[in-house]
Amino acid sequence: MQKLSETECTAIMQNGDAANLTTGTAALILTQSWCAQWKAMKAYLSQVEAACPGAKIFYVEYDIEEWKTLDNGAFMGFKENHFNNRQVPYVRYYRDSVCTGESNYVSREGFIAKLTAAI
Repeated sequence: MQKLSETECTAIMQNGDAANLTTGTAALILTQSWCAQWKAMKAYLSQVEAACPGAKIFYVEYDIEEWKTLDNGAFMGFKENHFNNRQVPYVRYYRDSVCTGESNYVSREGFIAKLTAAI
């Protein structure tokens, strides 16, 4: 699992998506640290990585990033308005830089099914 940097989040906003990060099979999780559903997902993501070799999982807890005060919440606004999703966690699934699906909280089995459907 790889935490997104400020530079990567800025690139997502500029490009309108995470296609530049998501070669192969990948998932992008945009969330806030306090979310109980995110904490449940975070606990099983290492199992997902083991079940889906080669898949990459990217995430950002944008409410606790040092840079969130610098952008005045622009990343959260982008996530909510551009992707039209105000729930957390928000997950986008990719195959070869193309978004193949999206969800909010899903069980470990549901996450693996959505991620492998992208293969």
